[in-house]
Amino acid sequence: MERPVEVALARAVTKLPIGEGWWYEPKFDGHRIVLFREPDAVALQSRTGRDVTNAWPDLAAAGLDLPVGTVVDGEAVIWNEGVLDFAAVQARAASAAARARLLSHRLPASYAIWDLLAHPELGDIRARPYVERRALLLDVLADVGPPLQAVPATNDPEIALRWYQALQTQNIEGVVAKRADGAYRSGRSWHKIRHSETVDSEAVGYTGNATHPRTVVVRLPDGRTAQSQTLTAPLSRRLAQHIAASGPGRRARTDDGERYTTTGGGLILEALAGTTRHAVVTIVRAR
Repeated sequence: MERPVEVALARAVTKLPIGEGWWYEPKFDGHRIVLFREPDAVALQSRTGRDVTNAWPDLAAAGLDLPVGTVVDGEAVIWNEGVLDFAAVQARAASAAARARLLSHRLPASYAIWDLLAHPELGDIRARPYVERRALLLDVLADVGPPLQAVPATNDPEIALRWYQALQTQNIEGVVAKRADGAYRSGRSWHKIRHSETVDSEAVGYTGNATHPRTVVVRLPDGRTAQSQTLTAPLSRRLAQHIAASGPGRRARTDDGERYTTTGGGLILEALAGTTRHAVVTIVRAR
């Protein structure tokens, strides 16, 4: 399978779909990663197609235990004292290779795997039903231990609702629902219900220094531009990398009249949906 691949996504719903043919998985709070077990190495791809192998050396090393030709999709997460630590994930994702190696010793990552895209013997299996891919995934992972692990899955909605209610204390975001007969395809074919809904927004500018941006200006799904609250250090570093790659910007104003410097497109950020009615938004993560 050639890199990069276009990943399957989930659309937000307000109620968990219930009925025959639905399967459910806990929604982990981390960074989306597709892992490719190649003949001589392991490569890791982000949701947007970037090579992020250097940021996750512990997962790349663990991936060597998979059979050559395996391609899996899942979430890189970091457990810290029994709960998912998204700040640690952000710090790792924004780090250069040397610092990422150091961080991997302090707080090792885990890889919560939910799909098998390519089988070592069968090749590309994305067109096969979810339940068949799930069975093949469990077979491939049978002799592989942590930090590579399949996410739990059930076709019992009562169990899924218990996950939704009980696992929030561990920073599990919610539940993803998938059709048993569904193929793996790009686009929002899955359903998700989570405790704090976010929307995808595109970075269009920044305030502050280009090497240490203070806030980001985003274009929201309804077309408005808005300035974020002060960025965390990992988000500021990620935005600075994007600014450096985009080249010089120009001066502009948001819809509310705030001055900012433009930057090139392509960086997708998650903003808390509850804040997007106002001029200032809260950025949760970079895609």
